[in-house]
Amino acid sequence: MIASSHYTGLAGYAHDSVPRAGVLLVNLGTPEAPTTRAVRRYLAEFLSDPRVIELPRWLWWPILHGVILRLRPQRSAHAYASIWTEAGSPLRVHSEALCAALQTALAARMPGPVTVRLAMRYGRPQVRASIAQMQREGVRRLLVLPLYPQYSATSTGSVLDAVADAVRHLRWPPELRVINDYHSDAGHLDALAESVRRHWAQHGRGEKLLVSFHGIPHRYFIAGDPYYCQCLATTRLLRERLGLRAEDVLLSFQSRVGRGRWLQPATDATLRALPAQGVKRLDVICPGFAADCLETLEEIALRGKADFLGAGGESFHYIPALNAEPAQVSALADLLGTHLAGWPEAAGHDASAYAALQADARQRAAHDSNR
Repeated sequence: MIASSHYTGLAGYAHDSVPRAGVLLVNLGTPEAPTTRAVRRYLAEFLSDPRVIELPRWLWWPILHGVILRLRPQRSAHAYASIWTEAGSPLRVHSEALCAALQTALAARMPGPVTVRLAMRYGRPQVRASIAQMQREGVRRLLVLPLYPQYSATSTGSVLDAVADAVRHLRWPPELRVINDYHSDAGHLDALAESVRRHWAQHGRGEKLLVSFHGIPHRYFIAGDPYYCQCLATTRLLRERLGLRAEDVLLSFQSRVGRGRWLQPATDATLRALPAQGVKRLDVICPGFAADCLETLEEIALRGKADFLGAGGESFHYIPALNAEPAQVSALADLLGTHLAGWPEAAGHDASAYAALQADARQRAAHDSNR
């Protein structure tokens, strides 16, 4: 008896079909709804990832299922409800808008067809399902862009795990490329700097600019994670573009979980301390997030503002993430164009050359089918 295969193939594959390139954008993810049940399901997937929590399962599992998933979902659901919109989760809404805008931008730039799809590392749409769908649509060359400007094993590394797990189940995996990070990409930094200048023009300039990144445990940095160094580089390069002095820009790390040591200084402690140091007007930007989400809208724009004003601050402005702003779309389209280079769909931006490739593929397929 022949065992059934566990590899996913393409039944009825048409040999005269023309291969496509694909771009898979991957963001962190979001609960389906701001409810305790939905948040519990989302947190269970997120916090079960060994890339996120590097503890032995025998030690972590009782903590996760016995304590965290019993207590945290209700509190987190309340936080999600405070930022939820009629259209749904801000992270998903902004990510979908960015995906659609990049599809339009690449269609105008590439001579051949490029399919752009969105996946979430946790929740839906799943990485595995998105890649399988792209394969059914004829994608034979796949470029993966995790929407994390700075690389960390906890974020981009986890996306790479999910992509590897997805393609290892395919009978005919696509040719694969991955953008590990874009923390020092000139177009990305220009877009960030322009967003700050635009904010200053509309709201005035604070006495300091606080640059807040999501934190990671300090031991991950000691183990070789480049995230901290890339955060420093992004902050320095942004400061230089804005023409600010070193003392005008502060760096901090947010979203600490648990009692272990995390990257310092902590954003919440910094916000509470600054007014006593004479800083009364503050601007905050979070350049580690491509799209606004719980960590920017609730943790910074709401709770962070309350912390700063409650400690004696007078003016607090959160500078929104780049989201689907034209500057981010243009910067990421340029970045994707660079990494798509060499594939037929982007061959010298020559539409006639790609048309010739299409005709040749159809001719060879027709010849093979008549043999």
